[in-house]
Amino acid sequence: QVRLVESGGGLVQPGGSLRLSCAASGSIRRINDMGWYRPGPGNQRELVATITEGGSTNYADSVKGRFTIFRDNAKNMVYLQMNSLKPEDTAVYYCNADVVEWGWVTGHDYWGQGTQVTVAS
Repeated sequence: QVRLVESGGGLVQPGGSLRLSCAASGSIRRINDMGWYRPGPGNQRELVATITEGGSTNYADSVKGRFTIFRDNAKNMVYLQMNSLKPEDTAVYYCNADVVEWGWVTGHDYWGQGTQVTVAS
């Protein structure tokens, strides 16, 4: 089994910064893509940012230039540095990872429990 645990959420003023962290643990052989998601219209989780094992990144248009995703493959961790935060960034942020477990050749999708980010004066 694999577990993802997020941390780093909280209350911040508009224009401020936060860094989210997500630690993956368990029977991990390797991790393919990792990413951060938040609820969008209709409460469907929408992509905020993703990063491949090799470090290629992809961002939602709404966060480009403000958020940076990076990972530490040795520690099975992914981070989201959020700068110039806006009230519309307020959401629960979920960590996602495509994990290849020991004994498997294909990955399985795992989610964290979410961490609340609130941007308000």
